[in-house]
Amino acid sequence: MKVVALRAAKDKLAGLANAAQGETVLLTKGGKPFAFLTSAAQYDWEDVEYMSDPKFWRMIEKARKEPTIPIEEVRRQLGLPPFRKRARKARGKRAG
Repeated sequence: MKVVALRAAKDKLAGLANAAQGETVLLTKGGKPFAFLTSAAQYDWEDVEYMSDPKFWRMIEKARKEPTIPIEEVRRQLGLPPFRKRARKARGKRAG
């Protein structure tokens, strides 16, 4: 990750925007993290709209506070057998 002071970023914005297409750029202010500059190429306009909408984030916050149903209860209600964890295979030690 590239780290750039905000004062220096003002003069280099076009170059930093290009750099952000390949790596995240962290802008600092007074030596402390201030903002990220990152590529938005993987997003479409709909994604950008909801990601910048305070109502969307309030909805997410509210949903996170609501109680959830344990997976075992969901499976029981659906008549599915209990979830079983797979046995982990023992790993051999590497010769060092």
